[in-house]
Amino acid sequence: MIVCSCNVLSDHDIRAVVQTAAPRTTAEVYGCLGCSAQCGRCAISIRKIMIEARPVTGGPADRESAAQGKTSGV
Repeated sequence: MIVCSCNVLSDHDIRAVVQTAAPRTTAEVYGCLGCSAQCGRCAISIRKIMIEARPVTGGPADRESAAQGKTSGV
């Protein structure tokens, strides 16, 4: 699915970058994909995809936070 129509970025593009480059911000996602934010309407969707696609590597508390769509803030 196309998430960013300005830069023609798909959810697959974003998930791949999160898995390989581990960007921490939406700006870093754009940079990894060789573009920059234009209108910004996709930023919330990109952030949600980043949270969903982030690998869970910690213990049970991290898995529970990831399942709820939260970040650990550590």
